[in-house]
Amino acid sequence: MLGFGAFALLAKELRRDVAAARDRDPAAKGVPPGEILATWPGIHALLAYRVAHALHGAGVRLLPRTISMLTRALTGIEIHPAARIGEGLFIDHGAGVVIGETADIGDDVTLYQGVTLGGTGFATGKRHPTVQDNVTIGSGAKLLGPITIGHGAKIGANSVVITDVPPNSTVVGNPGHPVRVDGRRPEGPDADWIHLPDPIAEAIQGLASRIGTLERTVSELSGEEPEDPVADVRPLRTVKGPNPAGG
Repeated sequence: MLGFGAFALLAKELRRDVAAARDRDPAAKGVPPGEILATWPGIHALLAYRVAHALHGAGVRLLPRTISMLTRALTGIEIHPAARIGEGLFIDHGAGVVIGETADIGDDVTLYQGVTLGGTGFATGKRHPTVQDNVTIGSGAKLLGPITIGHGAKIGANSVVITDVPPNSTVVGNPGHPVRVDGRRPEGPDADWIHLPDPIAEAIQGLASRIGTLERTVSELSGEEPEDPVADVRPLRTVKGPNPAGG
């Protein structure tokens, strides 16, 4: 059954959760820990989860699921008591976040609102994602099935990820396409979602450039000028300006 050691561990994890909120939420700068503990829904959801998880591990029936259900009604965040979550998880805003039964989350992970760590089909056993340390998952992203999100990866907002993600890479799109941004990125979240690359747009630009080259070649061979060079298309996705996340 639960003892003093379990409560000491719970207090340690709670302090780490509050520290994660202060470090990664600009709205928490200068806010006392007590106020974060009292008013941040992500903290409430994690506290309830950790109690429910301890009860679940102790073999208590009904009560862990009841705590999860009440927490979902209060915060909009649903975490199955059997999920395994490391230290320093930060759930920003949190409304609509779902973490399934067999999900595994490492340390210092950041989830934004609307994230789903869900399963696929009706298979038993491991059916939810494994998220390694220092991963950032953007608003509305859906990670489905027993996939692995590598250390330091970044999942763009509204991406749908159904395959493994390499470490230190960025995923965008539906279905999600892993891309690498500037080689190995510095670890930690930066909510700069508007500067993510678009691999589909880049592929189309590459095809347009290739078509333009072929048109010029044909024109040179035939002695005619191309009427409308396709290679002169404007970029499909130009994003300029400073990082809104302040980076």
